[in-house]
Amino acid sequence: MYDFTSVVERDGMGSAKWKEMHEKNPHVPKGIVPFSVADMEFRMAPEIISGLGEYLKDLVMGYTFPTDAYYDAVCGWMKKRHRWDIQREWIVLSDGVVSAFFNAVKSVSEPGEGIIIMPPVYYPFFMAMERNKRRIVSNNLVIDNGRYVVDYDDLEAKARDPRNKALLFCSPHNPVGRVWERDELEKIGKICLENNVVVISDEIHSDLIMPGFSHQVFAQLNDDFAQNTITCTAPSKTFNLAGMATSNTIIQNKKLKEAYVETLMQNIGVSMLNIFGYKTCEIAYTQCENWLHELLIVLNQNRKTVENFIKERIPQIKVFNLEGTYLQWWDCRGLGMDYKALERLLIEDAFLFLDEGHIFGENGKGFERINLAAPEKTLKDGLERFAAALKKKNII
Repeated sequence: MYDFTSVVERDGMGSAKWKEMHEKNPHVPKGIVPFSVADMEFRMAPEIISGLGEYLKDLVMGYTFPTDAYYDAVCGWMKKRHRWDIQREWIVLSDGVVSAFFNAVKSVSEPGEGIIIMPPVYYPFFMAMERNKRRIVSNNLVIDNGRYVVDYDDLEAKARDPRNKALLFCSPHNPVGRVWERDELEKIGKICLENNVVVISDEIHSDLIMPGFSHQVFAQLNDDFAQNTITCTAPSKTFNLAGMATSNTIIQNKKLKEAYVETLMQNIGVSMLNIFGYKTCEIAYTQCENWLHELLIVLNQNRKTVENFIKERIPQIKVFNLEGTYLQWWDCRGLGMDYKALERLLIEDAFLFLDEGHIFGENGKGFERINLAAPEKTLKDGLERFAAALKKKNII
């Protein structure tokens, strides 16, 4: 039913990803598509386009708060997709998940106190501490039989330190693509609960789950965990709506919510979003489930395409199994290249624009993250350029 094959030319549209590509290499040829920043290179769901068109016909673009229909859409989506029966009173609006967890960090800690993270991890997690003068406390993920897992002993030791106030948690995990299993989440939750460490759970990728895996909302595990959790959600990754700057932070604990809202008001004064963000979120959550169903089929096919290409043509690279998100994680250390040299080859010779692993933490050096949310043909073209560049330099 939907178009996931057309290439959308985003030059001149202000796309952050495309702008960054041209800054890195001003001589990039016409027709190159970047696979870095986590938004999609697909056409919008037509239901959103037509729905916004209808909305505009009688719209007065004044100051606007969310409607009952908006809250019903958010609550309905969480219940239908995640079996999570939330109440509208738990929802706090934000202009994005990054803004939400920046605010959450400030609401549960003071300058100089520690926030635990699990590198390699989404790089704004580091920024949330650095820019708010909190200490970064790294509980590094470890690779066990080709899969990233949590070091629970290290997590417990760091949670036991009373100076560490929260765990900023990524679920599903970006960039390593893990969908955490129930027993893993229960161990994490128990450690945090016993040590008065609040869990700030970034679940923005929770709708993007590959076949054979299932996302478990952290706060839905049990009521004790729910009372100790701030959950950050948004339609932006699921439906490619980052530019609409709309997210929903879900906080069941009244004291945590009050502190979160108070911090939010200190920073911005009012919790009011873009008028189109409300309606777009509502349309996405009520009319676009079929589009998402097809998207997941396409992403799974893209995952296989890239895995098979790397296995056959560049076997020195280890591709981690993608369980969730549309962001695939490569271990490129087998190429025998310094990570800076690899970056230069990608940008200057292969015209392949990925996210460099080192931006996700020290233990990301030598790794690359590729965004699979693009037409399959563009991914194949990029991989061919990469293989040719490596072959030309006698690396493969």
